[in-house]
Amino acid sequence: MTSTTITDAPHAKRIGRGRLTWRRFVRNRGALVGMCVIAFLILVAVIGPHVIRWDFTYVDSPNFLKPPNAHHWLGTTKAGRDVLSMVIHGIGRSLIIGTVAAILMTGIASAMGATAAYFGKWPEKVITWIIDMFLIVPTFLVQAVMMKGHSTPANSWIILPLVLGVFGWMMTGRVVRSLTLSLKQREYVMAARYVGLSAPRIIIRHILPNISSLLIIDLTLNVGYAILGEAGLSFFGFGILAPDTSLGTLISEGAQMATTYPWIFSAPAIALVVLVMSVNAVGDGLRDALDPNSMSGGQA
Repeated sequence: MTSTTITDAPHAKRIGRGRLTWRRFVRNRGALVGMCVIAFLILVAVIGPHVIRWDFTYVDSPNFLKPPNAHHWLGTTKAGRDVLSMVIHGIGRSLIIGTVAAILMTGIASAMGATAAYFGKWPEKVITWIIDMFLIVPTFLVQAVMMKGHSTPANSWIILPLVLGVFGWMMTGRVVRSLTLSLKQREYVMAARYVGLSAPRIIIRHILPNISSLLIIDLTLNVGYAILGEAGLSFFGFGILAPDTSLGTLISEGAQMATTYPWIFSAPAIALVVLVMSVNAVGDGLRDALDPNSMSGGQA
């Protein structure tokens, strides 16, 4: 009597969370297009100043308010500066300011919200009071006053993301606090506390990683919020100061001549809209990809 050997069926290879998230993300065509547009704009901002003929500060004296032509592809401003070079420089400024400000917003929100919920008692009361106070203060006016009193043409692009970050974290801080309140009673957090881990290590190693999906989405969407914040402040003269330039300052200059010399206004306005829409598309794609209950990214 012969014996038969039973072989186990090969197990399907398990897909990691990162790979699964990426597969869901790339199925969102809008998010994928947005990511490609952002990558292209970053490339333009990095390589563009070394490729184009004109520097954004150069004044081409005979050519004031010239329409697009062979020498100046997007025309010139009333000061004789090349619009294309200024738009490229403005995109770079917006990306730097938006990224730094977004990191500050999400970082401050994570630290303040998790600290308030984990420690409770008077730290929670103080932090909650700070959040409530910042929410009722007219943020734009405070940011304008801070920029007006402390910025110079040389450091305005450095101070601006700090101001945007410090006054833009409150809503996320509330959400982080609520999530931390539910997480701090979980078994793994209580076990970490039982073995003697310090509170900062528990927050960093056990609480924040479990809300990382929210923080990643918030970070991405805050980039678009900060870019619009920079454009708004610069439009009213409280952001980037001349001779430096940004998309907001260009739009402000072009708005005064939008009907007579439209190229000064239209080029930076289109660049700003495309940049913010791309960032928001990536943020929406990440939200769908990281949310297991969302069907927008398709089946895993």
